[in-house]
Amino acid sequence: MENSPDLLKRGPEAVLYAIMDAVVDDYAPVVAGLQNDIDEIETEVFGNAPGVSRRIYALSREVVDFQRATRPLAGIVGGLSAGFEKYNIDEELRRYLRYVADHATHVTERVDGFKQALQDILTVNATLVTQQQNEEMKALAEAGHAQNEEIKKISAWAAILFAPTLVGTIYGMNFDHMPELGWVFGYPFALLLMGVVCADLYVVFKRRDWL
Repeated sequence: MENSPDLLKRGPEAVLYAIMDAVVDDYAPVVAGLQNDIDEIETEVFGNAPGVSRRIYALSREVVDFQRATRPLAGIVGGLSAGFEKYNIDEELRRYLRYVADHATHVTERVDGFKQALQDILTVNATLVTQQQNEEMKALAEAGHAQNEEIKKISAWAAILFAPTLVGTIYGMNFDHMPELGWVFGYPFALLLMGVVCADLYVVFKRRDWL
């Protein structure tokens, strides 16, 4: 203020203006930093970055704190503006204070926009996470279904191959009282029996879509 004597001579209101103007100007890097963080978070959300939900929440808390710090200033400037006529404030100083009021209002609106943007991002992130989980569950279900189909095929072929093994095992016992052992058509009958059983099992499993 000592370097601006023309402004300083306008009275204590000029000092108050200079303080508020400095405060509002210092909001600029904070606003720019928040905007940069939001842009990064948007990229991380659509890039499926881990831990993005935690970052969204942390940044939301920062925006709320900044909102609490900036919102009262617009009301303060408005109260000062209401007393311009009563205290006969210099016209040039009124213009300066209106500039501060406009700047403070702009910052407040930006911060409100940041809060809404983070809420929207959080909603989108939750939707994407749910969608990803659904896709993973669908993939697991499809893998389980495919595995069940393979188990069905293996079980069906195992049953088909077990049938001739069972017949061969019975006739391989070589007991004395087995009429089929002395029968001329015993061997062809055993082969035919194996083939019929295998064919019947194949048809049954085929109809049930196991093969």
